[in-house]
Amino acid sequence: MLMTSVVEWFGELGQFTWKMLRTLLLPPFEFREFLRQLDAIGPKSVPLVMLAGGATGVVMSMQTRDSLVHLGAKGMLPAIIFYSMVKETGPIITALVVSGRVGAGIGAELGSMRVTEQIDAIEASAVNPYKYLAATRVAACILMLPLLTLVADASGFLMGWVADFIAEPISLRLFLDHATRNASLGDFLPPTFKTAVFGLIIGLIASFQGMRAHGGTEGVGRAATQSVVLCSLFVILADVILVRLIVLFFPS
Repeated sequence: MLMTSVVEWFGELGQFTWKMLRTLLLPPFEFREFLRQLDAIGPKSVPLVMLAGGATGVVMSMQTRDSLVHLGAKGMLPAIIFYSMVKETGPIITALVVSGRVGAGIGAELGSMRVTEQIDAIEASAVNPYKYLAATRVAACILMLPLLTLVADASGFLMGWVADFIAEPISLRLFLDHATRNASLGDFLPPTFKTAVFGLIIGLIASFQGMRAHGGTEGVGRAATQSVVLCSLFVILADVILVRLIVLFFPS
């Protein structure tokens, strides 16, 4: 029974994805709704992403510093913070934070529109809901996730420097120089742009769960909860695969 439900869910997700992609490149283009979603997903997520990234940088600095001091490798702390934030911690923290905030929001919003028959009214108005509601949100998530990741990386690195500065004063310029001395674009670009895949997952699954909601207000809550859980789960699974591909095609 469980296996049947899982297969049905993936089948419905595939049909939903196909319907959305089929309308994505066909006019008319919903630029106004797309810009509204960019604002809702990007700038409004910045404070939470900065807080999560900054807290991660502080904790990483405090926990790593003592170990490096015991090993006589204190000078490696800037590089460890930089590479940890850029390569893995920044992208995954950003994706999980956005999964919680944006995934729940999209699931609840579209779920509410479904149970109150607003989506049916949109269809009756000759507007394609897959283009107007789903495609705009998915495209906005894909575009915003790499930019939010840069914010998390910068916030984490800066707060890591602040934590290290409190313990032992060091200039930001020197800290940055030690961190990026041997860095290259190959270390920076692939982990950042993999978050576009995370954005695709978040936008697609949250939109899908919202537009298939049923059962009144209880169904709306269920759609929001399932969106967060499934987005987070698939982001983690995708991260495992993408890290392996990055190591394979972009070796250090």
